[in-house]
Amino acid sequence: MTWEVVIGLEIHAQLTTKTKIFSGSSIAYGAEPNTQANLLDLGMPGQLPVLNKAVIPKAIRLGLALSAEIGKRSVFDRKNYFYPDLPKGYQTSQFSYPIVDKGGFLDIEVDGETKRIGVTRAHLEEDAGKSIHDAFPGQTGVDLNRAGTPLLEIVSEPDMRSAQEAVAYAKKMHELVQYLGICDGNMQEGSFRVDSNVSIHKPGTPFGTRAELKNINSFKFIEQAIEYEIQRQIDILESGGQVVQETRLYDADKNETRSMREKEEANDYRYFPCPDLLPVVITDEDIEAIRADMPELPEAKRQRYVADFGLSDYDAAFLTGSRAMAEYFEAVLAETNEPKVSANWVMGELSKALNQNDMDIADSPVSAAQLAGLIARIQDQTISGKIAKQVFDAIWAGEGDADAIIEQKGLKQITDSSAIEAMVDDVLANNPSQVEAYKGGQEKMFGFFVGQVMKASQGQANPAQVNQILKEKLQS
Repeated sequence: MTWEVVIGLEIHAQLTTKTKIFSGSSIAYGAEPNTQANLLDLGMPGQLPVLNKAVIPKAIRLGLALSAEIGKRSVFDRKNYFYPDLPKGYQTSQFSYPIVDKGGFLDIEVDGETKRIGVTRAHLEEDAGKSIHDAFPGQTGVDLNRAGTPLLEIVSEPDMRSAQEAVAYAKKMHELVQYLGICDGNMQEGSFRVDSNVSIHKPGTPFGTRAELKNINSFKFIEQAIEYEIQRQIDILESGGQVVQETRLYDADKNETRSMREKEEANDYRYFPCPDLLPVVITDEDIEAIRADMPELPEAKRQRYVADFGLSDYDAAFLTGSRAMAEYFEAVLAETNEPKVSANWVMGELSKALNQNDMDIADSPVSAAQLAGLIARIQDQTISGKIAKQVFDAIWAGEGDADAIIEQKGLKQITDSSAIEAMVDDVLANNPSQVEAYKGGQEKMFGFFVGQVMKASQGQANPAQVNQILKEKLQS
């Protein structure tokens, strides 16, 4: 039996403001429970919200990046529902008039093919608090530090047909919001969370009943949860049952989804315009000012790296995988003016060390200036590429910049041809049988001689000169 999968994603991106969307409370992560919630966040009577104006240009930035229509008059609504960590009994959100309205899209690549995913809308709203179930036996704690944190909920069209496409879309949106500087993308801290709406149907028939997989904060778990949910729905339908419209949670330990609650429809929330907040009016001049201040977006940056720097598509994609990575690479390049060499070091030794230490490039102990200084010493032949790896390790360990380490450890490359020639003569004189074998046609012995010379020089002889002088001596 062939089934077609239909997936739409709702992404909640926490905006990079200092304070909440309607109050002056801090949104800094990691504070003690309930220390960053004022009377308004607690839902106390008589407290009036004031819109944090910093959220508006951030939402517009996303709309422009998605080529979407900007809602020039957006309205905040009350979305009514009960939940223990929602003290007001409603969430201030947007319904009929969102700030980013229709027409948006994001292109993804899966298996070498490009697919366009429509973006239905993106609206501003406040986050709820957090229920804590494991701190007190038999009880649930409520932390309202997160209540009122500004969110941009980004709703896709149901255009994805596999878990792989859904992950590709989520990753592309994750990359985009970070490039725009509107969300830090920290999934572990809940700054970027994904709800997946999944349904199946037979080709040519109406879409099936969907289930929503709530608040997943890992790309790996998004894929696993969707794959599990697809198979769960297939099993239900093929055994003669019916899929229920509901919200489900994903249990990563058991790799399964389980029912959380029946899925509400819009009318269940009893939306109505918030009487305490005026509509947001945005002018063409506002939009154009924000457009003029937009950063270079990932796709444009990738194309520039290929066209201007002669990098491969793969290298360009790797280096633009995050804004921090691209900024680091460009800082190195600004000092070296060597695109390929700089790319190789950033993608090679630096990325290897970051991965081994489970670190982000923003936390790299080797600064862009330090890496550029190391590359400069390779380019002017002060050190060889092999010695450069030793120097890199020392920089990583905090022993100083390249010049200081090279001087302190005596790592300067030997480029004196007479000194190298003397070492070559000694190696050839001490290995007559190998010389005879080479001259007898065993050309692989050449590598042996190079190794012996490099060993004699403690790795500091210029490899190109070693090769040239050896060839001349062995051919004479």
